[in-house]
Amino acid sequence: MTNDVDAVVVGAGAVGLATARALARAGLETLVLEAETAIGTGVSSRNSEVIHAGLYYPAGSLKARLCVAGRDQLYDLCATHGVAHRRCGKLVVATDDGQLPALERLLAQARRNGVSDVVRITREEALALEPEVSCVAALWSPSTGIVDSHGLMLALQGDLERAGGSVALASPVDSAVCGAGQHVLHVGGAEPMTLAARYVVNAASLGAVALARAAAGLPQHGVPHARRCKGNYYALAGRAPFTHLVYPLPQDAWLGVHLTLDQGGQARFGPDVEWLPDAPDAPIDYRVDPARADAFYADVRRYWPGLPDGSLVPAYSGVRPKIHGPEDAAPDFLLHGPADHGVEGWIDLFGIESPGLTSCLALADEVLVRLGIQPG
Repeated sequence: MTNDVDAVVVGAGAVGLATARALARAGLETLVLEAETAIGTGVSSRNSEVIHAGLYYPAGSLKARLCVAGRDQLYDLCATHGVAHRRCGKLVVATDDGQLPALERLLAQARRNGVSDVVRITREEALALEPEVSCVAALWSPSTGIVDSHGLMLALQGDLERAGGSVALASPVDSAVCGAGQHVLHVGGAEPMTLAARYVVNAASLGAVALARAAAGLPQHGVPHARRCKGNYYALAGRAPFTHLVYPLPQDAWLGVHLTLDQGGQARFGPDVEWLPDAPDAPIDYRVDPARADAFYADVRRYWPGLPDGSLVPAYSGVRPKIHGPEDAAPDFLLHGPADHGVEGWIDLFGIESPGLTSCLALADEVLVRLGIQPG
């Protein structure tokens, strides 16, 4: 028996839930299919939980545009829905004179992206904000913040359900058949089912490429090669002497081992870069190797020389859904929709890593535009 719905979203992370919320609010009967037994157990819950201002990304890119728009939408949603968050601000520090040109380039990039509140500050001004930091100059980004990612996803799910949508957990999509005006999904789990939908949004994150490969009738040109990159985090034992986020200057796709804070003020450092073997079906080991702490001490002490010995404790790790390799420059978000592959009503979201959490609401709006759906 085949069940019909208007729209299916595969993946109940922040982006999937935000997109399903937007579809339901547009008047479509919407179902989210999630392979795990709870929402947001993957990429959306294994990151720095930072609300990014939009400093880093090439002007005109989806990352730049959707991060800036999504940041404001996210702050508004947090305020109206009681989601824990804090607009704590961020320092991006130059730790020696040789980094000053890069600091100026980053400031110019932020201005091109429309992040007008970012300013360059002196060493003395940086120390007034964070007396323990070591730098020769810094950028101050007051619109950077932190968010309770799980609280955010619960708020998105609540809005989805109030608009008539629903989430089916433990419901992995095994295969799909794309058709003219209707797509058929074969769903596994304890109660297998077949679903037919006019619209399908592939927001499966680490599994997005595999789902696209398993969709009969979906042209494969433009479907990228999936890679995985693990990022490890360490927590600071004891109270942190910081009230703002502190970042080193970025290194292409990697923002460096940065200092972030959780809602209770606990400091954590990360992520680092650990490319996993090129085997997308291999199980992920999320354990943090204590031996990796040595490199963390060296990186953090460039901007916090006072980091005490033995104070870093393995915390957690996440895996980024990469669509490039370690030798390549970071690409933009890839929204592979009808204009790209010619299949009406189907869109794949590939490579949605940082700033995906910040951008989730703006990404949802973009998906509706690309599917030709009028927002509700």
